[in-house]
Amino acid sequence: MSSKRKAELSQAVVYVKLKEGVLDPQGLTIKKALEKLGYQNVKEVRSGKFFEIVFDSNGTQQSTKFLNEISDKLLANPVIEKFEIEVVK
Repeated sequence: MSSKRKAELSQAVVYVKLKEGVLDPQGLTIKKALEKLGYQNVKEVRSGKFFEIVFDSNGTQQSTKFLNEISDKLLANPVIEKFEIEVVK
């Protein structure tokens, strides 16, 4: 029997969007296109992106730290964007 422990895989989704007050040209373009299509009831569109990440899990606290770290360092630009993490499994 092997003494190596099988790594447990976890999955998370990181949602990234512009901070309030930051101009969102893509959102404005989509809003205008919706208005041209007759959807006058749309008042605002904010665009964003999301990342699905599968990773080796070492416990909830370490997973949260890991996800915050990669989101802050690479997935989001902390100057103009904010992120939200959802652990799926």
